[in-house]
Amino acid sequence: MTVQAILFDIGNVLIEWQPERFFDRVIGAERSAEFFDAIQLHEMNDRVDKGEVFHDVIAETIALHPDWSDELTLWRDRWIEMASPAIDHSVRLLRALRRAGHPVFALSNFGNETFAIAEPEYPFLEEFDKRYISGELKVIKPDVAIYEHVENDCGISPSGLLFADDRHDNIAAAKARGWQTHLFNGPAGWAERLVKEGLLTPEAAK
Repeated sequence: MTVQAILFDIGNVLIEWQPERFFDRVIGAERSAEFFDAIQLHEMNDRVDKGEVFHDVIAETIALHPDWSDELTLWRDRWIEMASPAIDHSVRLLRALRRAGHPVFALSNFGNETFAIAEPEYPFLEEFDKRYISGELKVIKPDVAIYEHVENDCGISPSGLLFADDRHDNIAAAKARGWQTHLFNGPAGWAERLVKEGLLTPEAAK
């Protein structure tokens, strides 16, 4: 079916999300590895993405792991440095699609407070026709409920949705619902897919 709307994940599609890289740089690779081994940090982040309050989750984790309070404070206070930089070619693709008149949505696991931190840094986050942010919806990918919500809200048949995400499980869940999908491993491949679908010209996809 013809693509009727394009959906972008945000983390590692439009903005790099690399907490390990940040901590490797700031506290050293050895200490960073110990930190990530000691605390289930990605699970902690999932709680925020499901709608729990960012500062409350960090405070609770500090109380449980006082030996890592300095590192957890860095996670809280310098969060934006983990979510950087923007992937410029992907941002250009987002804008090119909108200029071409195609509806473009965001579908992302993102906390409410962290999204508010990111918006001033990345103005393109306000440029979507619709945004489906897990913190607001209180459900994260790949839970089927978030895909159902998108379908019900936008009113587009699953086969008319083209979704780019960097995670296999998120893509598999969308594909199971009949969505068209693209496993994102860099903006060049995503650009090629958009050209192949007839959504952008080769020139516009640069």
